Amino acid sequence: MATEAPRPELDVQRLRDRVIGAGAPWRRLDVVPETGSTNADLLARAGAGEDIAGAVLLAEHQTAGRGRHGRSWSAPPRSQLSCSVGVSAAGLPTDAWGWLPLLTGVAVVEALHETCGLQAGLKWPNDVLAGDGKLAGILAEVASPGPTIVVGLGLNVTLTEQEAPDSRATSLLLLGHGDVDRSDLAAAWLARLAARITAWRAAGGPDAALLDDYRRHSRTLGTRVRALLPGDAEITGTATHVDRLGRLGIDDGGAGALVSAGDITHLR
Repeated sequence: MATEAPRPELDVQRLRDRVIGAGAPWRRLDVVPETGSTNADLLARAGAGEDIAGAVLLAEHQTAGRGRHGRSWSAPPRSQLSCSVGVSAAGLPTDAWGWLPLLTGVAVVEALHETCGLQAGLKWPNDVLAGDGKLAGILAEVASPGPTIVVGLGLNVTLTEQEAPDSRATSLLLLGHGDVDRSDLAAAWLARLAARITAWRAAGGPDAALLDDYRRHSRTLGTRVRALLPGDAEITGTATHVDRLGRLGIDDGGAGALVSAGDITHLR
């Protein structure tokens, strides 16, 4: 059984030196010791009139992290990488926005491989999986006034088995990578994310490389799934593709369906 690893603070200056610079989309990076939700904080700053495009906010302790459908979660201080960023969607059609959480997941998978050699995968639309568990979750929310989107990441780093919110959760520690430096991981993810966002903006949606890489990292495509849709509707079938709007295609043996929102369960 994995034992608790040291939990050093994030190195703010090292992060700023590596993340903010000429040609980088990130303009400001802050680390707070504690907050309810980094996503909520950035949304509040936007609501107060601040231009949050290019802002990066990390928290050492997030006490009320936000998930999809209003779900909340928390974890011990410095046991996660808890980060939100502001992304400008100006000039992009709203149809392209659905790919932002998907490309964020691709950047997470790439950063994990870069920093510790871990081969993680993606569960549509917003989970990062490793081993048999959920390693990270992603939440994208539109700020008002827009068009700016806040994208949040909660990634379990040194979370122990006793601290995990449920049996489906895992962490880098539990996967044998508890020595990963959170500052290095954050810097790698933000660099990968910046490159993916730049290509997404230039293409006005998913570029060819993103489409190929998402398919390669997906653990949903080719899998039999059950989708619980808004209004408690349900569809079961094989996940076949993700289209240019970020919707999941499901072959149910009939007319098929394209799912834009819903809870997905992988069926064995």
